[in-house]
Amino acid sequence: MKTALITGITGQDGSYLAELLLDKGYIVHGIVMEEEMNNPQQSFFRIQNILDRLTLHQAELHHPSQVNRVFHQIKPDECYHLAAQSFVSYSLEDESSTITANVNGTYSILAALKKYVPYCKFYFAGSSEMFGNVNSSPQDENTPFNPRSIYGVTKVAGHFLSKYYRQNHGIFTCSGIAFNHESERRGFEFVTRKITSGAARIKLGKIDSIRLGNIEARRDWGYAPEYVKAMWLMLQQENPDDYVIGTGVTHSVKDFLEIAFSVLDLDWQKYVIIDETLYRPDEAIELKANPKKAKEKLHWKNEVGFEILIKKMVLADYDRIKNHLE
Repeated sequence: MKTALITGITGQDGSYLAELLLDKGYIVHGIVMEEEMNNPQQSFFRIQNILDRLTLHQAELHHPSQVNRVFHQIKPDECYHLAAQSFVSYSLEDESSTITANVNGTYSILAALKKYVPYCKFYFAGSSEMFGNVNSSPQDENTPFNPRSIYGVTKVAGHFLSKYYRQNHGIFTCSGIAFNHESERRGFEFVTRKITSGAARIKLGKIDSIRLGNIEARRDWGYAPEYVKAMWLMLQQENPDDYVIGTGVTHSVKDFLEIAFSVLDLDWQKYVIIDETLYRPDEAIELKANPKKAKEKLHWKNEVGFEILIKKMVLADYDRIKNHLE
């Protein structure tokens, strides 16, 4: 029976990954921050249904001694490093904490892994934000990185730290360069969930409108549970490698809006206010994945389409708000 350690286990991806691994017979541990442990009702809602099957460890990832303690104690066979300051707008406001959390945290984990469990396979959660202001589309594993946000910069740093430990210390490390992936568990600070929950609230008479930034921005959106499967597949390969994970199809925020509101028989143009103050600085050129390598080597593919993804999110938000579960 394998033991897995997940950082960021309380997040969207972490919760789906924990479920996947438990279903496959793993013993699953997770690292959580002190503030999460002190407020479990708010922090653990995504893993509430499996909480009795998990072992959680309190540690701050940028403190090596705390990370060392966890690795020394549980000695995992696989480590999935998903934790990060992941909302791009936050990183524009607080660069120092983003760098500390994302870069120092990744280094602490890799150093502890090398010291205590050098046989442990390691997954690093990369991001399409690493590509940033690209000159070509779609992007694959050979596309040069040109990040335009501090978040993207820290993810590039983590990617190369992972690669360094693979090349110089023989550690089995993989980076999954994942494009945008959404679900019913996406955080409310992200535009996709702002749209789906906003549409639901409008339909139920809770609010009159929502404010959005650049609705012409385009993204490659997929379904999160399928992306965590790709993470697991990477660590089951004979040799470590890096993979781009995405659908290879892009849509605009406007496309997302139209479908989300239509699910509830609403005309989005009557309820959406465009607010230029919400535009992101240095908006990246269209980011579009080329997942050919993942499809060929991992035999991975996305099956939940764009419209189905949005419908799942909208109906989940509608039911949650209607039943007073927020």
